[in-house]
Amino acid sequence: MDIFDGRISSCGFSSGNRIVVGDWKKSPLGPFTNVMWAKPDGTRVLLSPSEEHADYVSALYNFEEVHIVPIDVNRQRRGIDIVADSLNVSFEWKRGIGIPFSRPKWIISTIEQWVAGAVFGTKTHGLTCNGLREWYCIYNLSSINHAEASYEGEDLGVVSKFEVDACFGFSEPPKKPSSVRLRSMIESGSNRRV
Repeated sequence: MDIFDGRISSCGFSSGNRIVVGDWKKSPLGPFTNVMWAKPDGTRVLLSPSEEHADYVSALYNFEEVHIVPIDVNRQRRGIDIVADSLNVSFEWKRGIGIPFSRPKWIISTIEQWVAGAVFGTKTHGLTCNGLREWYCIYNLSSINHAEASYEGEDLGVVSKFEVDACFGFSEPPKKPSSVRLRSMIESGSNRRV
């Protein structure tokens, strides 16, 4: 099982851009941060810090463009600032609500899957693009109360919900701008379901 411990922060903007920042403290690839960006025309972009990270993530999720760029990260207690080439993103979130313990994968794929869909319009379990099962064990869910983003100096607009799905993979980010502390569990290729 490949384990990723960290945080996913996501927000839509009035320009139609949708941005998801994955900030991983622990992973099989070591600590890293990447950006998944859905543009208004539907183009899905991965901004990754290395070829190794890009190859791993782009096998799991859908992208039309993959770019290897330096990613500068500034973390606060309840916020993160990202500079990824010409894209600047800043998120701040509230304290949030949490479940401070792990749950079995069967609970994540049944009870929590139902709650996630009914309340947040998202999923906690599914198949990656390369056919591997993935589970999201959520430890804390926070609302984003401030977000800014710009590309090549042009502001991307005010915060908005994800009105249009980003379609990166089996699970969409919550419709409401959110930051989620979680563990992602992905079965290894040798355990692939056919």
